[in-house]
Amino acid sequence: MPLLEVKDLSIGFHMPGRDVQVVNKVNFSLEQGETMAIVGESGSGKTQTAFSLIGLLAKNGYASGSVLFEGQEILGLPEAKLNKVRAEKIAMIFQDPMTSLNPYIRVGEQLVEVLILHKGMNKAAAQAEAIRMLDAVKLPDARNIFTRYPHECSGGMRQRIMIALATFFQPQLILADEPTTALDVVVQKEILLLLMELQEEMGNTIILVSHDMGVHYQVTHRMLIMYAAKAVEYGDSESVFTEPLHPYTRLLISSLPTIGDDRARHGIPGRPPSLWGELHGCRFADRCPLATDTCRAQEPPLVEHQPGHFAACHYAGADLPTARVQ
Repeated sequence: MPLLEVKDLSIGFHMPGRDVQVVNKVNFSLEQGETMAIVGESGSGKTQTAFSLIGLLAKNGYASGSVLFEGQEILGLPEAKLNKVRAEKIAMIFQDPMTSLNPYIRVGEQLVEVLILHKGMNKAAAQAEAIRMLDAVKLPDARNIFTRYPHECSGGMRQRIMIALATFFQPQLILADEPTTALDVVVQKEILLLLMELQEEMGNTIILVSHDMGVHYQVTHRMLIMYAAKAVEYGDSESVFTEPLHPYTRLLISSLPTIGDDRARHGIPGRPPSLWGELHGCRFADRCPLATDTCRAQEPPLVEHQPGHFAACHYAGADLPTARVQ
């Protein structure tokens, strides 16, 4: 039985005058110890997918479908029961740690409060455990950082503090929403390696939300590519990155800079469709070099074209015009 199984997950928001659907019938599953990247442009629905798994949608948000965690349905779980799952089994690492850490309270006090509240430790034991965890995420001079305010720490340090918070209770599932976006490339690599080391030690499952598949494909087992609220490609990371089937995935990869390759790289022209209006056919059709009248009229289903490798495209695997990928 998979640790996490998501079936026909749809997410929408009540807006003035109408509802807007931001995720449309997404499916995936993860075994214990696997890592998956959810990749897509801003507005593709990747972050809301992660948020919905632990009930963190905005007040005007709603979700349907099924999210089975350890065989238990957790989508729509009462808040009290969901809090217990969030505290003990599923943790979240947010994109900007400054929005999660209280700027008026020292780092150590915030960690100690969590341990006292959820583990019932006394203050002395909680302080010792907090310092141990800060040391475990490879923060230099953990005792000194324990006494600092968040603004006195660098971006990389703050993200390590958030990782310490997320792994306090050795959760089975960690959701990381763009955990390296605001960091330089050297610190990005350090944070990803830290997550992988902790995963190897704890055996947990990780979902990485990202817009940069080039950063994450080497450290993940699976990839889910999203575009305009839909899953357009899904499979093991090696296959998705080296043998992409969907034109959107291929154009994403072709736009990545490569060491030793000085050819000009171009972003994908155009922009994703507005989710406010009625959408017909393939949502990528207006930006796709392979699009035909069939694409504009008929929405392609997510189909298994190769074992374990799915794509939603009428022309999956077809060659793209050379001019579009240089």
